[in-house]
Amino acid sequence: MYFLAVFVLLGTGLVANCEMHSLTYIYTAFSKPVELPGLHEFTAMGLLDNKMIDYFDSDNQKKVPKQDFMKKQMPVEYWEKGTQSRQSKQQWFKVNIDILIKRMRQNDSDVHILQWRHGCEGETQPNGKLQYRHGTDMYSYDGTDFLSFDDSHSTWVAPTAASEPTKRKWDEVQVLKEYTKGYLETECMDWLSKFVEFGKKIDASMYDLKLFIFLF
Repeated sequence: MYFLAVFVLLGTGLVANCEMHSLTYIYTAFSKPVELPGLHEFTAMGLLDNKMIDYFDSDNQKKVPKQDFMKKQMPVEYWEKGTQSRQSKQQWFKVNIDILIKRMRQNDSDVHILQWRHGCEGETQPNGKLQYRHGTDMYSYDGTDFLSFDDSHSTWVAPTAASEPTKRKWDEVQVLKEYTKGYLETECMDWLSKFVEFGKKIDASMYDLKLFIFLF
């Protein structure tokens, strides 16, 4: 029984050291307003370990926190700048959906969807730091993969003929490839580490509160 207990404790330690965390942002844009409850012409959300931490939509026009630790830890300027960024991305999506509709000779009276998903995944090291493991930067159009970034080779991947013109154009912009790679491997990981730590602080304070209530 003693050896079993030691094995379990060691196993738990190994799992803790290999803990994975992820930060993902998802932007979804419709080519025109959708008259359905809960659907907006444009939405953007941030996910930490698949839990929503911030949100923006075209109707409310404001980036807002969705977790207590985000509201408490991030300053007002963060939300103001985030709102401005989301508003500019909303315009970017609107312009590019129009470009794709024309390129594919589609009927602009139909509803079309452009989505962008990007983020990073890190693994906790024995020293507690997060190490980059994987990055994602991909676009889909009308539910089909349209374009993705190959981080290992710093090139854009076009799975369809319709996305080839975009691939060629973006591959020629070296600064875009460098920025995308740098964001995934460095900036995204910095934010991921910061948000994970913020979450741990809140969890720890809640544990202390529960312990206090239990004791007294």
